[in-house]
Parts: sequence; structure tokens; C-alpha cells
Amino acid sequence: MDIIGEAIASMRVGEPTSARCSLRAPWGMRFPALGGAGFHVILQGAAWMLPPGDADPIRLNVGDVVFVSHGRSHALVDDPKSPQFPMGGVAAEDIPDGDGPRTSMLCGSYYLNNIRPHPLIAALPEVIHLPAKVAPEPGVRSIVELLGAEMDERQPGTSAAVPALLDLLLLYIVRTWYHGKNGGWASALDDPAISAAIGRIQQEPQAQWTVAGLAEHVGLSRATFARRFAELVGEPPLSYLTWWRMTKAGQLLSRGDQPLAAIARQVGYQSEFAFSKAFKREFSLSPTDYRRQRRAGARMVDA
Repeated sequence: MDIIGEAIASMRVGEPTSARCSLRAPWGMRFPALGGAGFHVILQGAAWMLPPGDADPIRLNVGDVVFVSHGRSHALVDDPKSPQFPMGGVAAEDIPDGDGPRTSMLCGSYYLNNIRPHPLIAALPEVIHLPAKVAPEPGVRSIVELLGAEMDERQPGTSAAVPALLDLLLLYIVRTWYHGKNGGWASALDDPAISAAIGRIQQEPQAQWTVAGLAEHVGLSRATFARRFAELVGEPPLSYLTWWRMTKAGQLLSRGDQPLAAIARQVGYQSEFAFSKAFKREFSLSPTDYRRQRRAGARMVDA
């Protein structure tokens, strides 16, 4: 079971977007807060990122990737003192620039449901900077090169290739960040027993899991498993099971017309009543009201 892939999929809303831009100094872009995550890749030249809050500026060179995991407002500039042009709804060609050194970059965003973030994604730092010279995952560099080529050449199939590459970039960014880290979800992913238990929960939310059953499945005693799971994941196994079941139920309610009884069975509840009670306790809405609200929101976005 791909834990990181499932974590991202549980939050995804729509396709990622991206734009290529090339600017001459002086230039500056201020990106508004968004409901998801943003990224920037330097393809030519150099830039500075001004992170959210009062953090120090980050120097970006060719091949560097910077990821704003929680969608807060930030800026990208040729120099920290340059004026910042507000980017809400502005096309790349409308950004004012000068006649100095050129910087080319790829900027984009992922629409994620941050109302109910997966804890693996919620635990990411505000900004992830993957310098090209020290990035431990060569796949990141390969994806950046492929994205640059697709955006430059616009060959047949580019409209399908770019979103797929952007999805892959997001997965590699998250995987690269957690690689070699210690504690919390990084250790949970590296722990064979705990990662196996998380995988089974995410793969089979309909199963009637118990702490003892999960412990037996991964070859640990009940007490050792329960303690290690809570230490690394941040909550007991059955609490995470309930959270995942309700997350999957929310997805099913938002994306289809299945009867509530069918959804209940898919997330481990034998009766529609028990499922509705658990769902309302988690979301403060009945499944029917949740489905109605989500569809109304989707219609407003489409309009």
C-alpha cells in the first residue's frame, strides 16, 4: 500500500495548475494564500523566495525546487528589495519586469482539501527547499527536466503529460522530505510494522480491525504495537482507523451517488444508522447534508 500516495489522493481536489514565466530583473511576484499548496522551480537564472511570516529569504538557483506546503502567501523576487507585484488572477506575460538578467521558472499549485488534511501532509514544514546540488532524490531533477521540456515544446500529449508530471513532482517532494528524517511520520514510514499497519488500514478500511488483530498482522505484541503506533503516528490505531474511514466516506459522498448503506459497508459499518452517527460526530453534519453541501460548493466553483 502506497501510504504517501494515498495520503495525497485523500486530499486532492481537481488537477494541478502550472505556468512558465521568464522575467528580467528587476521583478517581483507576491502570491496570495490558496487552498492547497504551491511550488516553484527555477529553470534559468536565480531568484529569492520570501517565505511566509518573518523567515529569512531563501536563495534559489537553477534546478532548485521550493514547495509551500500549506498555501500561505509568499513572494518570489529577483532581489529581496524589489517591489512585489500581486499575482491573484494575473497572467505571466502581464508581470512587469526590467532589462536585467533573465530568470525562467515554472510555478504552480495543487488544490488540496486543507479542511481535513492527512496528518502526514499536515506535518510537513511550511516551506520545503530542495536545492538541485544536494537533493537526495534524483527523480526530482528528472521530473523538473521533463516538465521544462514539455512546457517549452508543447508536443502532442503535453496537456496530459504536464498534470501527470506535476502529480509525480508532488509525490517526490513529499517522499524526498521524509527520507532520512527521524521521529513522527518519518519514523512511521520507515518502521516496517507500523507502515504495514497503516497500509492495511488505508487499503481495507471496511475490515473489522482491532488493535490485537493489527498487532498480530505485523508480528508485534498488542502492547508494543499500540505504544509504537501512538508514538509515531500521534494517535492510537483505532483513532486513526476512524479518521481514515470518515475521510474515505467523505470522498465517496462527494464523488458519486452511492446509497448511504453501500458507503457504510465500504468503510466498515454494518448499518447505515451506525455510519451516520459516526459521520455526524466527526463532521458535525449528517452524510446527506454533507453530500448536499459539497455538491453546492462544487457547482459554485464550476460557475
